[in-house]
Amino acid sequence: MSTTTSPRTAQYAVELPHTRQAPSIARHASEDWLTENEPVDPGHGDGVPDDRVADAVLVVSELVTNAVRHTQDPCLLTLTLEDGLLDIAVADHSEDLPDLHDARGDERGGLGVDVIRGLGGRIRLVPALGGKTVHVLLDAAPDKGPGRAPESDAAPGPRERP
Repeated sequence: MSTTTSPRTAQYAVELPHTRQAPSIARHASEDWLTENEPVDPGHGDGVPDDRVADAVLVVSELVTNAVRHTQDPCLLTLTLEDGLLDIAVADHSEDLPDLHDARGDERGGLGVDVIRGLGGRIRLVPALGGKTVHVLLDAAPDKGPGRAPESDAAPGPRERP
């Protein structure tokens, strides 16, 4: 577990075991970092508002649950707060990329993409040799998020889906 800050960026990272407890560990660690440590995002308030912390913790839970469900190794959770945006990233050791187009729910799940998008999250996949990283970008400002502000006009990044 590590925390770093710069004048513009606050970052937290923790390696999570490949166990059924990993999502719970990730939820608690994320909530603690986002609330108790109050990472400051200069020029964008004193940290992440409580309603967005709850949204971020739900996204963390979805991403880590998928990593545990679909891989056999530990994963790395990284939270980065910069310029009013929270990047939630989970890196795992599977090169299999999730299908972001077809969210078919069943008794095992399958609705995480819809949940994340419903919270205003923008999903980006970064494939790598020996694994991948799934990023979800959330607006962390109090006036952002679902139903709070219009979508950004920025072009999607590599493999990002609207």
